[in-house]
Amino acid sequence: MVRIVNYQKRQTEEGKEFFTLELQGGIEMIKSQQTGKFYVTARKVSISSTFDEQTCIALVGTELPGNVQKVQCEPYEYTVKDTGEIITLSHRYEYIEETAINNRVEKSNATIEQFMSSTPTGNAFSTNGHLVDQE
Repeated sequence: MVRIVNYQKRQTEEGKEFFTLELQGGIEMIKSQQTGKFYVTARKVSISSTFDEQTCIALVGTELPGNVQKVQCEPYEYTVKDTGEIITLSHRYEYIEETAINNRVEKSNATIEQFMSSTPTGNAFSTNGHLVDQE
């Protein structure tokens, strides 16, 4: 599940105002590359909306099925707000609806089942510790 945690007023290149909703996924533990210690965080993503400001205010706190996932993309420069440091990133975060997640799992399970049924013994994994069939 994701939760709408905020909204932002934005402006198109033509000057037209619109609102985005900020979605936040569940918490996750991340290990710091610098200190080796864990910290807790949550992935966030902004999505465009057709809502007016009053509707956006009313939607804050609403939960939606799905999650926020990291997706690879073309490298781009990003300025860290706190430090002003410019870094290059090659990922972004996207909202993935629950039906898309379920379809991925079903497709993955179907692929595993096809692989298992294509092996001569119906078992793709060694049960005797050797790479050859157990016969």
